[in-house]
Amino acid sequence: MLNIILFDSDSRDNFLPLTATRPMGELRLGILTLREKWERLLDGSVSYITQEYLQGKFPIDIEDENLIINAGVLPNARLCARIKQLKLNEALLYKGELLAARLNETRFESLIDDEEVSELRGTEIDSGITLTFLNHLWELSRLNEMALLEDFELLTGGRKSHQMSSSNQVIGPANKVFLEEGVKMEACTLNTTGGPIYIGAKTEVMEGSKLRGPIAIGEGCIVKMGAKIYGPSTFGPGCRIGGEIARSIMIGNSNKAHDGYLGDSVIGEWCNLGADSNNSNLKNNYSEVKLWNYQSQSFEKTGEQFVGLFMGDHSKCAINTMFNTGTVVGVCANIFGAGFARNFIPDFSWGGPGANYRTYKYSDACETATLVMARRNQAFTDFDKAILYHIYDQTASFRSWEK
Repeated sequence: MLNIILFDSDSRDNFLPLTATRPMGELRLGILTLREKWERLLDGSVSYITQEYLQGKFPIDIEDENLIINAGVLPNARLCARIKQLKLNEALLYKGELLAARLNETRFESLIDDEEVSELRGTEIDSGITLTFLNHLWELSRLNEMALLEDFELLTGGRKSHQMSSSNQVIGPANKVFLEEGVKMEACTLNTTGGPIYIGAKTEVMEGSKLRGPIAIGEGCIVKMGAKIYGPSTFGPGCRIGGEIARSIMIGNSNKAHDGYLGDSVIGEWCNLGADSNNSNLKNNYSEVKLWNYQSQSFEKTGEQFVGLFMGDHSKCAINTMFNTGTVVGVCANIFGAGFARNFIPDFSWGGPGANYRTYKYSDACETATLVMARRNQAFTDFDKAILYHIYDQTASFRSWEK
């Protein structure tokens, strides 16, 4: 099995707040995370070169021979075949920048120390190999359809779906519905004319739900009665899903279980959207949407007309919360109040429109995270605490009320 080490690309900061709590390889796009894609396509095991404060939870595993790969590029079959051809201590470049390399332990440690590829035998990648780079936060929802279709073929090729109950209705090709073992689903409508529908193991889709592909629902999810889900949409493991959702991604273990609309959005882990919460994904004047960028500390043009909500891990909103078009919510925010929330809500914020913002105390946030994760039989570890403290400390300048 190949030892793969993914390194965060220069675009890592453009994916904050989602990458505040994880390396880029743990972002979910399509059915799988980037890490899971590389592991399947290269038949290997992934570890990370990432931010120092994340390295405790996501350590590097260095072996005698290692494949070093830029986590900011999406894997595909031709790219992986070319990477497998790399000889020891040879690098694959794109416009002079490191794309991948096969290194022994000594050369790897030298690369880490010097951050140089000039001494490696570098070869520019073949022009015929298609490369898709992740550069901006809003690209996750835009690229999700392509990734979902590729992952569906990767996961289901040569396999047979578990049997679906006859109480369900399929509109379109029935072979584009794939159920893993233990799926419970009765009296639902599944439309595959626009793309496939993948449902992970031990997931329950309650009666009356309407799914229009392409859609991926991960392991151990619950789709509530009468949910209306439009593709391309992805839900990682452990999510609670309800209401109306379109063209969105939930990385995992988050709740949008009640009525309300979520569109063109990406939600991190351990988030909760209160009942009847809604987000706008289109401005009233149909103009280009701007989105907050942590790196530039400003709102930047997206070139997109449909952009929704981007929410970092452990953030929550109360019932009837309204999010404006192109809103970024940081890590560990707690949002409530009447009216539209601001377009950028800093990490560790507590409050909302009609209520003065204050700082969500670090200790209180950790206490809540411990309780939330315990409900899914997961531990809030010392590594998690250290990560949240780093974010709490480094984002203080965005909480203007502290000044």
